[in-house]
Amino acid sequence: MPKTEKELIARDKTRDIGTELLEAVQQMKGGMAARATTVKLNAASEARMKVGLSQSQFASALGVSVRTLQEWEQGRRTPSGAAQRLLNIAARHPEVLIEELATS
Repeated sequence: MPKTEKELIARDKTRDIGTELLEAVQQMKGGMAARATTVKLNAASEARMKVGLSQSQFASALGVSVRTLQEWEQGRRTPSGAAQRLLNIAARHPEVLIEELATS
């Protein structure tokens, strides 16, 4: 239940914001964060990370535009069947993609 303005003012009179902030920083430094965020990479991002290329290099090696790759990585679009297969190959055999990039 939300507090009334009167209750908030009464609470704030007894608070020491500086001490609260210092304690919070010490907790974070000690690894006691209130929450942990994990990000699951999609196939396009995971393949690019395994190959170790920039977005422009990876897009060039796949034969797609940088914008298309960004759309895939951000989850706004899904790669077609052929593109998904190519991403799978890139993730399993990054050396093939690097070799293709070097010869083009």
